[in-house]
Amino acid sequence: MIRFLSSTILYSILLHNQISLICTLEEFETKMNDSLLMEVRDMQAELAIIRQDIHAHPEMAMEEKRTSTLVASKLKQWDLTVTEGVGRFGVVGTLTSVKPCNRSIGLRADMDALQLIERNNATYISTKLGAMHACGHDGHTAMLLGAAKYLSEHRDSFCGTVQFIFQPGEERLAGAIAMINDSLFERFPVDAIYGLHNVPEQLGTFSIRAGPLMAASDRWNVTFRGTGGHGGAGAHLATDVTVLEAQFIMALQTIVSRNINAIDSAVVSVGAIQSGSFVSANVMPSEIRIGGTARTLTASVRDLIERRINELATNLATAFGCTAHVEYRRGGITLVNHDEQTKRAIKAAEAVVGSTNVTKNREPLMASEDFAFMLLKRPGAFIFMGNNDGTVLNKLHSPNYNFNDDAIPYGVAYWISLVQQELND
Repeated sequence: MIRFLSSTILYSILLHNQISLICTLEEFETKMNDSLLMEVRDMQAELAIIRQDIHAHPEMAMEEKRTSTLVASKLKQWDLTVTEGVGRFGVVGTLTSVKPCNRSIGLRADMDALQLIERNNATYISTKLGAMHACGHDGHTAMLLGAAKYLSEHRDSFCGTVQFIFQPGEERLAGAIAMINDSLFERFPVDAIYGLHNVPEQLGTFSIRAGPLMAASDRWNVTFRGTGGHGGAGAHLATDVTVLEAQFIMALQTIVSRNINAIDSAVVSVGAIQSGSFVSANVMPSEIRIGGTARTLTASVRDLIERRINELATNLATAFGCTAHVEYRRGGITLVNHDEQTKRAIKAAEAVVGSTNVTKNREPLMASEDFAFMLLKRPGAFIFMGNNDGTVLNKLHSPNYNFNDDAIPYGVAYWISLVQQELND
C-alpha cells in the first residue's frame, strides 16, 4: 500500500518519472500523516469506551486483576496469542506477520491507578473511593490495545513479531521488575523495547531525548531522638529535637545548592514530618521523624546525596546532644534512552505529526518511571506525547486529571508507525 512507503522514496519516484507535483514535500508528508490519523480516528470511539471503562474501575499497583482480564479479553477477540499472569498481573499479546520474519519489537503500556480521590464530573468517574487514574495509564492501555487491533487487521503491513506488553505496578516501580523476573524477555524475545507516556503539553506533539530522560527515585527517613521536656518551665533542661529538625531541613537545601555541580540536575524534598501532639502542645517531644524524596540523573550525584543526608543528620544530632537514625532506600533508576532507538522513535513520531511537532532534545524530567529497568535489559526508547488541547484538565497526579480521548489516535498511530518502520526496513 502506498502509505507504507516513506515520503522521500515516493517523492523520488515521482521526480524520476517526471510527474508534475501539485504540492511541496512538506505538504505531501502532511497528507500522508493525515491519512493514517484519519484511519485511526475511526477507532477512537471504540477505544474511548474501553479507556473510560478502565477509568471507572481503577486498580492500584499490583492489584490490576480486572484490568488485565479486560486487556486479555480484547487481545483474544482480535486474534492475538495471549499470555496472562506475567509478573502477577502482566499481560503479553503476541502478533506475528503474514510473512514469517525473525525480527521482533516490544511495545509497553502501564495499567495501574493512583491512590487519590477523584474530583471530576465525568459520567465515568472512579467507582472505587480513594483510587483513580490520575496519570493516564487508562489512556496508555487503550492506545496500545488500539495498535494491537489495527496491526492484527493489517498483518501484511509489517514483517516480524510484535509483543504488546501490558505492565502492572508502575506507580510502585515494581511491575517492570516483576515481569522481567518472570522471564519476560526470555519468553517473549524482542530486538528492542519502546514505551510512551502522556504529558500536559500540546496535543499532536511528541518529545524525547537520547540519554537520561527521567530520574532515579529514592526515599529517605531520619529519626532524631532527644530527651524532650516541658516547653515552658523546663525548656532549658531538654535536648530539643524540634530545633534540630528545623536546622536539618535548612541544611538539606545546601546539598543541591552547594554540593552538586550547577550543570547537574537533582532534587531533595521533605514530604513528611511527624512529632508531638496538638493536644499537649506544651510538651517538647523526645522524638521526631522526617521523610522525603531524592531525584537524580547520574549515579555519582545519587551517591553524593545519600552520603550528605547521612552526614548532616548525624553531625547535627551530635551538635544538639541528640541521636539520629538514617534510612535511605533506593527505588527507581534513571531512565536512559538508547541513541539508535531514540532516532527510530523520532522517525516514527515524525511520520505521524511531522518533524516540526517532534522535540528531539527535550529537558529531562525529574519524575521516575520503571520502564527504565526494561531499558537495562534491551535497547529501546521512551517518548512523551502531548495530551493538552486547552479544554481538559490533565495535570498528572491531580484529582482533577482526566486523559484526553482526542489524544488516542496520536498514540495509536505512533505505535503503528513504529512497528511498520522497524519491521519493514
